[in-house]
Amino acid sequence: MSRINTISRLLAGTALFKGLSEAELLACAASFREVSFAKGEMLFARGDAGFSLYLIADGRVRLAIVSSTGRELSFRHATAGDILGEIAALDGGPRTADAIALTPVTAYSLERNALRRLLSTNPSILTAMVVYLCQKLRDTSEQLETIALHALETRLARFLLIALGNRQPLPGKRIPLELKFSQEELAKLLGASRPKVNTALGVLESAGAIHRTLDQLYCDPAKLSQIAEAGDV
Repeated sequence: MSRINTISRLLAGTALFKGLSEAELLACAASFREVSFAKGEMLFARGDAGFSLYLIADGRVRLAIVSSTGRELSFRHATAGDILGEIAALDGGPRTADAIALTPVTAYSLERNALRRLLSTNPSILTAMVVYLCQKLRDTSEQLETIALHALETRLARFLLIALGNRQPLPGKRIPLELKFSQEELAKLLGASRPKVNTALGVLESAGAIHRTLDQLYCDPAKLSQIAEAGDV
């Protein structure tokens, strides 16, 4: 598959570009260029000028903010098919978060001027951009509410349900889930310390919602849903 076809396929799965025709997707894909980052390398830092957005092709990127006291809060992991850096690329303002490669990353970047040209010639992208940014604002508000108002066990149960997606277990079985990142990273995503996350995992395990092995969690979606909805164990 050619580079442009690969980018077009990835774009078709994004909220921003999925409404475009195949010809429009290919035209958009031609404006992207390939970039790569080593594990631990920073794609951009909070406060940097925003000259481009990124479409992740392979790998995992942590988006995080660091407080003045050095405490880090990861609020999102970007993986294949995700777009990041779009806010600064749109308004030309500074980056709002750090983006760090947790694994080797292959991505495609779109410069701000190229993005503006696409928006001016494809009104459907502009409409999709508004919807996309509104959804991100809703997601952020919900995430802040979850961290502020709900117990860690509830936040963890909700996180695991999202990670499971629409997968359903066979009768009498749990669903295996490989998080593909460390418990330390999970703690950052949940806004908690690693020991507290380990304790919360133990609470979920005692409730029968999960079973832990060295490299996987085996999840019971029904019990996780009960904990997530009740807000208590």
